[in-house]
Amino acid sequence: MKTITFYLDFISPYAYLAFEEMPKALAGLSYAMRYKPVFFGGLLQHTGQLGPAELPGKREWVYRQTQWLARSKGIPFAMPAMHPFNPLPLLRLAVATDRAGEPNRYVCETIFRHVWVGGADAADLERTAALADVLQAARPLYMDAPAARELLTQHTQEAIAAGVFGVPSYEVDDRIFWGVDALPMLRAYLEHDPSLDTAQWQAAADIPYGIARRKSP
Repeated sequence: MKTITFYLDFISPYAYLAFEEMPKALAGLSYAMRYKPVFFGGLLQHTGQLGPAELPGKREWVYRQTQWLARSKGIPFAMPAMHPFNPLPLLRLAVATDRAGEPNRYVCETIFRHVWVGGADAADLERTAALADVLQAARPLYMDAPAARELLTQHTQEAIAAGVFGVPSYEVDDRIFWGVDALPMLRAYLEHDPSLDTAQWQAAADIPYGIARRKSP
């Protein structure tokens, strides 16, 4: 049985949709799932990129597309009152619910729906405190607890080391699958699709660059 590590940040609507769609997408397969919250902003900083919601035009497209995808899949969805928002309190809350910083599916579902169902302010501290009570998270304030901060940083660094560059990402057998639209490809791999064998997987990494833009100093 394969183990899948699901790297997520509650700020991402695509991560929410993938989380909701995962059981259906992998129905009938035998696998174990580990949920690892990571700080998407940290991944972006490492790769030197802006987030989708920081780019005019792309921002609006993401919101339109994710709302359409949710409706097409019958997933409850409403944009939070403000986006992007600071996800760190929610991420630290999630890791604070487990000694190893790996929340279970119920915890992740509860936090995702806190953000993406109802259209309220996802970053409101009173709502977050009430959410912590629901999840019976560790006290004192989880958002300031050194253990929660350290575990989240550790998860983010582990993700970077594994080659994760965005969320949602799923790691299995040292392979990274990225995005809600990668779920069929992940299923194909778990079903031993020969087009995803080691040689063909590696071949994509060996394609030479024809041109490369320089980053601005």
